[in-house]
Amino acid sequence: MKLAIMGGTFNPVHIGHLVCAEEAVSHFGLDQVLFMPAGRPAHKEILSGAGPEDRYRMCAIAISGNPGFDVSRYELDRKQVSYTVETVRHFRRQLPQAELCFVTGADAVLEILEWKDPGELLRMATLIAATRPGYPLDRISATLDRFLTENRVKIMEIPGIGVSSTMIRQRVSQRKSIRYLVPEGVRSYIEKEGLYRQE
Repeated sequence: MKLAIMGGTFNPVHIGHLVCAEEAVSHFGLDQVLFMPAGRPAHKEILSGAGPEDRYRMCAIAISGNPGFDVSRYELDRKQVSYTVETVRHFRRQLPQAELCFVTGADAVLEILEWKDPGELLRMATLIAATRPGYPLDRISATLDRFLTENRVKIMEIPGIGVSSTMIRQRVSQRKSIRYLVPEGVRSYIEKEGLYRQE
């Protein structure tokens, strides 16, 4: 089984996340992509506007209908700082025979040497660095040359979609439409729950 964990705050999940996950399935022949909403990320503050349960529910709504996507509560339920290496270690124990990958943005991959136990992480899972057309890949090569040579980090170019969670939150707070920027079910959930109006 080839499983990719896709971590993020997903505040909220949007079409860019879904395109990235689908591209990973296509590029690497994955059996499943597991969306992992962050509980308490070590290097990023989760801005207000949606609680952990909201972020989880929006992910569940967004991936419904795609049998190759699933969402996990693992980091949300731990109630402590989330480190990628600990999450991957958990799934390595749960699925010892699986081929594990971790999908993240190219910018985040450039900071991997500052992550907790990067060597152990790269022994347990292959990192998939998602980037957009025009991204200067020489920055990744210069920083992670050894890991690229050992095939522990792989580059995946995804279509350039200029959507971010920050943009979604800002548009909601400004009473602008987010239709087609997020799945329709997510748009309806945000509206029904009154999320992000006070950003």
